[in-house]
Amino acid sequence: MKISGFTFVRNGLKFDYPFIESIQSMIPICDEVIVVVGDSEDETLQKILDLNEKKIKIIQTIWDEKLREGGKILAQQTNIALTHITGDWGLYLQADEVIHEKYLDNILNAMHTHLHNTEVEGLLFNYIHFYGSYDYYADSRKWYRKEIRIIRNNIGVTSWKDAQGFRINNRKMKVKEIDAYIYHYGWVKHPKVMMEKIKIFNKLWHDDDWIAKNIQMKDYFDFSIIEKLSKFEGTHPAVMKNRIDNYNWKFTPPEKTKMGLKLKILDYIERSTGLRLGEYKNYKII
Repeated sequence: MKISGFTFVRNGLKFDYPFIESIQSMIPICDEVIVVVGDSEDETLQKILDLNEKKIKIIQTIWDEKLREGGKILAQQTNIALTHITGDWGLYLQADEVIHEKYLDNILNAMHTHLHNTEVEGLLFNYIHFYGSYDYYADSRKWYRKEIRIIRNNIGVTSWKDAQGFRINNRKMKVKEIDAYIYHYGWVKHPKVMMEKIKIFNKLWHDDDWIAKNIQMKDYFDFSIIEKLSKFEGTHPAVMKNRIDNYNWKFTPPEKTKMGLKLKILDYIERSTGLRLGEYKNYKII
């Protein structure tokens, strides 16, 4: 069995992505890691080269700034990486996603178990979305709970919409759930960096008029605009230790939640029954 990792990144340093940690977290179980590096304004490419890792294969790209609808550029870059993988399975991580080493055996076992069962087209991971700091995570139905992060190669899989998930000829993929989490750190940044990222990344979804009307051009992001947070009691991936040790801003969780009545009712139902009513699922669990 051969496993290919694949990812993409652009301006990883400028926007403080844990892209190096992301790559490092999948190297132990991958035979190759395809990294698509967009035309960056910082030393993103050099940082990857400095890893001096033989498994890494770098593909350099230039982003099409005209693709400003629905995050299409993100899917395009993902698909470039996807076309270069050669393994039986492809393990996909975005630049702000990291795998904890405690899940590596589970991930390997799942790929071995389903290797010859071609009905299984992908593997579905759970998610934890860290927010504001490494000590808290977003804990409401507004944040997706699961997504496909392992795909079977050579069956026509492509990235879907803004690269959150995958499909085959526009149909949902048939997947098996596995006991593993993706640690998502996209909302853990210095408030100034977070605000800059939001300003830039909204341009991947909307035109200038929409941005002018809907995005407040502040200098610092207001982390208090969150509906619900919970304290994280676990451990972070070992590759994140240095980044966490150098955490350099103060985060104070909001005292009150921002949940409206409808969200409170749905949240109560979910916590009482385990059911998330109306949940969007870009996959078919088999």
